[in-house]
Amino acid sequence: MRILVAPDKFAGTLTAVEAAEAIATGWRRHAPGDELDLAPMSDGGPGFVDVLHAALGGSLLAVTVRGPLGDTVPATVLLVGDTAYVESAQACGLHLTGAERAEEATTYGVGELVLSAADAGARTVVVGLGGSGTNDGGAGLLAALGATADRPLDGGAAGLDGITEVVLPEVPVRLVAASDVDATLTGLFGATKTFGPQKGIPEERMALVDGWLQQLAAATDRRTSLEKGAGAAGGLGFALLALGATRAPGIELVADAVGLAARARAVDLVLTGEGAFDFSSRSGKVPYGVAQVAESALRPCVALAGQVLVGAREMRALGVESAYAMVDLVGTERAFADPAGALADLAARVARTWSH
Repeated sequence: MRILVAPDKFAGTLTAVEAAEAIATGWRRHAPGDELDLAPMSDGGPGFVDVLHAALGGSLLAVTVRGPLGDTVPATVLLVGDTAYVESAQACGLHLTGAERAEEATTYGVGELVLSAADAGARTVVVGLGGSGTNDGGAGLLAALGATADRPLDGGAAGLDGITEVVLPEVPVRLVAASDVDATLTGLFGATKTFGPQKGIPEERMALVDGWLQQLAAATDRRTSLEKGAGAAGGLGFALLALGATRAPGIELVADAVGLAARARAVDLVLTGEGAFDFSSRSGKVPYGVAQVAESALRPCVALAGQVLVGAREMRALGVESAYAMVDLVGTERAFADPAGALADLAARVARTWSH
């Protein structure tokens, strides 16, 4: 039997590459004769560059940029021909803020990544959006690229209070925003309201922080702030769109890069997975994207996850035949203490049902 293994990262525990290896290890334990094709995936968030490098080759350029709270952090630019891929989370990720000081956190380092890519000869820069700890509307990125304003653009969301004028820079490259988030910049379905809580913005501060982003929108380009995707990565989507970026769904971009559709047609079963498989998986997450590809290829898709938080009906609406949870098999403690081993055990268990 031929199996395609195409998981996302298991946030906080396993990279997509590690998750794919763990699933393969467990599956082979039960069904050593099966042929496994590993295709680690990303939706633009953490792991985006690693997954694309594994699929596309190219050269990796190590750089240091300003982190979200001012310290320098290491980051990587992937150069494939004259196209560069960068991962915003490396410069402003939630793992760098620890869900603290979100009002001060800046995306300046993401702009530095874009400049590094341009300096390396890139003519197109694809920016993977996701996993950010920032909520500055991409003002820091604009500052790094040469924008000027009557308030500091690199001081996080709090620095935007009172802003009335922004002069956007000329950007030397074509920009692509790789994201599946449909949120607008501001308002009820905007960046702050939708993603602020996970970044550490308390409920009582939401309206104030959202107001700062409204001021940025009014000073820059209010129409763009209302576009789908403007609220991605704490408003980084807005800054990129304001600079003329095109938007590409992250999961589709990665699926195309790894040739997922052709690989799905060549197998009997598709496996995917992520840390928490819930109904938000529909909004551009890897398992939903992989399930759509599997469906087009007329292949069943099965999900392995840390936790499964949807019922059978919702699961089928997402295109997934069955979903299995590590915590149900080994308990929460072991799932976090030994995620690779626990995922391998789960994969072996799933192989007993699905391999024939």
